[in-house]
Amino acid sequence: MKSIFTDEYELFLRRLISARKEAGMRQSKLANHLKKSQSFVSKYERREKRLDVVEFVTICHFLNVDACSIIQEIERHLFARSTSDENIT
Repeated sequence: MKSIFTDEYELFLRRLISARKEAGMRQSKLANHLKKSQSFVSKYERREKRLDVVEFVTICHFLNVDACSIIQEIERHLFARSTSDENIT
C-alpha cells in the first residue's frame, strides 16, 4: 500500500487543507508564497503529489501553523491505532 493512501496521510492532508482555509488563503496565494504553480498545491491536496518534509515545513510557515503540532496529531493517531491493534491480538 502506498503511504499516500494511509489514514495517517489523509489526516495529514486534511489538517493542511484546513489550515490553509482557516488562514483564508487560496491555493494560488499559497503557491505564490511557495514560488510554485497553483497546480502544485492542488496536486498535493488531491494526493497526486507527495510532500517532502521541507515542503511541509515551508507550507506550515506560510500558513502560520506549527508543523510539530501536526506531526504530534499524526503520532497520536498512529499510537492509538497500534495500541488498539495490540489489544485485538
